[in-house]
Amino acid sequence: MTNYENFDVSHLGAVELFTPVFDESLSFFTDLLAMKEVARIGDSAYLRCWDEYELYTIKLTASHTNGVGRTLYRASSREALDRRVAAIEATGLGHGWKDPEVGVGASYEFEDPDGHLMAIYYDTERYVPADADRPALKNQAAKFPGRGVNARRLDHINYLAADVTASGEFWRDVMMARESERVALDDGGYGAWWYRFQQKSYDVVYSNDWTKERGRFHHLAFSPDTREDILKAADIFLENGIFIEYGPYKHAINQTFFLYVWEPGGNRIEFANAGARLILDPDWPVVEWSEAERAKGQAWGMKTVPTFHTHGTPYVEDQEEIDRAAIEGRPYTPKA
Repeated sequence: MTNYENFDVSHLGAVELFTPVFDESLSFFTDLLAMKEVARIGDSAYLRCWDEYELYTIKLTASHTNGVGRTLYRASSREALDRRVAAIEATGLGHGWKDPEVGVGASYEFEDPDGHLMAIYYDTERYVPADADRPALKNQAAKFPGRGVNARRLDHINYLAADVTASGEFWRDVMMARESERVALDDGGYGAWWYRFQQKSYDVVYSNDWTKERGRFHHLAFSPDTREDILKAADIFLENGIFIEYGPYKHAINQTFFLYVWEPGGNRIEFANAGARLILDPDWPVVEWSEAERAKGQAWGMKTVPTFHTHGTPYVEDQEEIDRAAIEGRPYTPKA
């Protein structure tokens, strides 16, 4: 039964992505996705989608590797923030309070059972557009860019996990997110688990990491307005030499229309549109899929691309050869 604590986390706020090719990744997000750079501090650029109410969406950081840094989540109130901090502290996974930083006030830093770094906050800085960026309609955050993919907002994050069940239970029992769907494994536990905060069908996902490494990243998803925008995005990426991994197509789970690409730094990025599908039932029962049901493929029958189960960031040893073998449909042979 739903209770008020299920709404303590309001939404995914911002995500730090690491890239070993900073300039190329920056161009991907600003030129092809039409994101706007709002700050540059040290080795990090702060980028925003055009209709996000907060200051930024991605903290893109130059690094020797790729993968995900800290994920920020906004609480729905100061009281909600206090409740979730108390629950996190009880698990021993808390790192403590952090001073205000770009775009957000004081935040409480913690990690999930798989070692992904996160923080939860309430105080935030709303984006104030300059004259050149001011929208014609006062009920949107900024002017519609009218170029590239026109990524409107951040939609969800999918983490790889060595133990999906442990991470899923953390989000269900500690963060009080509500389950929407999950994949049950034949030998027990879960291979993937989807969670939601409000009426969207999912905000946080965990997928099984076959390498059993901890703290890796599967993908970050952006939401354009329509399915047609995703079809256009495929053409944009084709013309600009961006590797298209999977789609455009329709998921069976949560029925999202999708496209997956690898940005130049190697991180997987999804473009997702759920159409009009929302979960309005406050006591929505979790939808559970078996391994046999998932083996049937996506909504219209397409099988899941092999690299969906091999590619993650930061890379494991010989990651590129592992992915190449999957793409070519051959077994991976480790180096002697």
